[in-house]
Amino acid sequence: MSSMNRTIEGEVLVHHLRQDELIIDRELLAQRGRTSRTIVKEGPLRIVLMALSPGGDLPAHKTDQPVQIHVTDGDIVFHAAGDDYKLAKGDTLVFAAGVEHSAESADGCVFLLTVVRSDAGTGSHDAHIT
Repeated sequence: MSSMNRTIEGEVLVHHLRQDELIIDRELLAQRGRTSRTIVKEGPLRIVLMALSPGGDLPAHKTDQPVQIHVTDGDIVFHAAGDDYKLAKGDTLVFAAGVEHSAESADGCVFLLTVVRSDAGTGSHDAHIT
């Protein structure tokens, strides 16, 4: 199943996250422990809906631009700069550009990842982590 690339058409784009969460590929999530779907791809702006299965993880990586994470369901622990950041539904975390980070979820989670790429930047969040 390909990612949904939604551009901003007109002046406003509205997303109902409960409906967007329904597009998560549960089979792929079960097979790989994680999956992602692009919900906005407009110029340098990327908003990606990501899910980790119970016991799922994201390997260490970094990007050339700041990254914002907003947990919409479940719990996740991010590891960065020698610390652990435990997040639950409703929590937000921001990493500065170049900060290496990884994550894991004991019980599974869903979160939005937002990054604004520079014109020359090709950080690892430019590609989907599937």
